[in-house]
Amino acid sequence: MKITSVETFLVPPRWLFCRIGTDEGLVGWGEPIVEGRAATVRAAVGELSELLVGTDPLRIEDHWQVLTKGAFYRGGPILSSAVAGIDQALWDIAGKARDAPVHELLGGPVRERARVYSWVGGDEPAEIEDAVRAQVEAGFTAVKMNGCGRLPTLASPAEVDAVVRRVAAAREVLGPHRDLAVDFHGRVSLANARRILPLLEPLAPMFVEEPLLPDEQHLLPQVLSASTVPIATGERLYSRWDFRPVFEHGIAVAQPDLSHAGGISEVRRIGAMAEVHGVALAPHCPLGPIALAASLQIAFSTPNFLIQEQSLGIHYNTGNELLDYLVDPSIFEFVDGQVRRPRRPGLGIEVDEEAVRRADERGHAWRSPVWRHDDGSFAEW
Repeated sequence: MKITSVETFLVPPRWLFCRIGTDEGLVGWGEPIVEGRAATVRAAVGELSELLVGTDPLRIEDHWQVLTKGAFYRGGPILSSAVAGIDQALWDIAGKARDAPVHELLGGPVRERARVYSWVGGDEPAEIEDAVRAQVEAGFTAVKMNGCGRLPTLASPAEVDAVVRRVAAAREVLGPHRDLAVDFHGRVSLANARRILPLLEPLAPMFVEEPLLPDEQHLLPQVLSASTVPIATGERLYSRWDFRPVFEHGIAVAQPDLSHAGGISEVRRIGAMAEVHGVALAPHCPLGPIALAASLQIAFSTPNFLIQEQSLGIHYNTGNELLDYLVDPSIFEFVDGQVRRPRRPGLGIEVDEEAVRRADERGHAWRSPVWRHDDGSFAEW
């Protein structure tokens, strides 16, 4: 079997899909994307495809090594994301060639159901309560929320109190038997994190995500020493080498993204490294259906898996949803906050190719918002 084509599709609202075709008619799908840089990643996939066409798609590890190390300059989100989507598609082909789900090729299932969480929005406590209540009524047993908007380097008492009140509003609705994750999106400085995290301890977050920016990971020990709240990070780390220092610092939860961190091949290895350090795995996935399907293959083959993010109903998806691009969306049927183990070959989904090609005709040019503080200076989004 030989690879005959590598195509990419700009799919609204902000996704990029990759289709790898073969001379035996098997097709693999992946999702290589850096949100806000879809066209750049598309160009990278095009360049990497020169190394793929005419080769055996089942030599997945060899392809991963060549694609990541075959050029003098390596790493970074663009290259890692391009490789990630290609890697997903190659595993999809491998599963279809062997008539088995990918997780069976990774050693077989270690569970029959995987827990998932849903994202909730709302800027005020009352809005948070309504949003959380809706997810509870939908059967979810865990939610994640933004802990704050923009914050100055040293937040005022009122700004600190606002964070605590938002989290408390969510905990009030969830009660003690459901879980709450709080995402700080790298918006919180070291000083703010050390002040805020102890105040969140009575509210028992499952984890607090990205209190610091990824280039500030050397400061994590000071955050970890300030509080008993479990710390999660990793959506902006792209390899096992990136994760090594944060494992050594003592994070509780690793959050590699299957569309950023080298795909199934690399996240599998990151998960094994996490296990050595007593760290749980909770793959980051606010993206499309292929990324979620790939993430679930990891969830069902990884012993230290904790919970899976998914983006059904997330605010980014206005006008387009994950299920719009699947022939049979039942694979993403969540019951009591869990998803059943997929049994179909490859990634377990059938992509609606006609819908994807129509979407690509429209395309998109999604960009991250640019935030500023009151004084006009740049603020982390």
